[in-house]
Amino acid sequence: MKVFWRLALLVLFMSGPALAHEVRPAYLELRARTDTTFDMMFKLPALGGRPLKVSLVMPQDCKVEQTGEQDTPGAEVIVGQVVCSATPYGRLARLEGLQNTLTDALVQVVQPSGEVATLRLTPQESSFSVPKPTSRLDVFRTYGALGIAHILTGFDHLAFVAGLLMLVGTFKRLLTTVTAFTLAHSLTLTAATLGLIHVPPAPVEALIALSILMVAAEVVALANGARGPIGDRPARIAFTFGLLHGLGFASALREAGLPPQEIPISLLAFNLGVEAGQVMFILAVMSAAFLLGRFAQLQRHLMLRIAGYAIGGLAAFWFMDRVCAIVTA
Repeated sequence: MKVFWRLALLVLFMSGPALAHEVRPAYLELRARTDTTFDMMFKLPALGGRPLKVSLVMPQDCKVEQTGEQDTPGAEVIVGQVVCSATPYGRLARLEGLQNTLTDALVQVVQPSGEVATLRLTPQESSFSVPKPTSRLDVFRTYGALGIAHILTGFDHLAFVAGLLMLVGTFKRLLTTVTAFTLAHSLTLTAATLGLIHVPPAPVEALIALSILMVAAEVVALANGARGPIGDRPARIAFTFGLLHGLGFASALREAGLPPQEIPISLLAFNLGVEAGQVMFILAVMSAAFLLGRFAQLQRHLMLRIAGYAIGGLAAFWFMDRVCAIVTA
């Protein structure tokens, strides 16, 4: 175990701060007062304590006026208004600077009736046609894609799943373990997003990092021929830790926002997107392990040791970084 902690510290000092958290999506809400006047709320996620440099650019006959800003944990919220001489619907706007980031953005245009149009932008596609209310299928696609993007860029969640895969052994145990983890984080994701439970996000993020560190330590122990409690009862442990990870997913979804009239369908789509991304990652890890074992002839105990050290080093960094953030807040 001394070697584990030495290598964990080595990876810690080699790891950059950008690995501490996945970047939350930016969120722009335009709430229509008339066809030409909108109240604006723009939430920009912070990375390294600084909000992303992204701004709204509307058609030339529109004026974007910022009236205030507020720093919140992990984000900066800008409020203002957009006034146009002609209706902007169907005309091109963009989020300037999004192309220089690694995060997505959700754009919601809310009508006075409460109807909502939702778009998801990416660094590769930062321009958009100002939308009017869309169909439920559009909402489902938008939030499903957001769920996939969140899990595939949530490196701490992926590290935990990868560690579990190395401990389960048989396909039957893999199936029950993944099912237990999915059920648990779906429960807390739904409950927290709907406001049924309230847990501060900072301690949750620290505990998620600690859960990854525990899994990584057992992976290294398994490489040395010793089984631990997680490997003996993976489904139970996965369910317990899955409750924590669901709270982490809920934090990201709350920051992105849900369309008021489409909460059930957007929540379902996000959850299914998370599961789809998780399945994609599991298949990729299993394929990589098979190829390494067959063509690189890398022995299982060596693969376990390398993976355990790598995951453990990152988890140690995440844990200390998040605990420091709580202490210094």
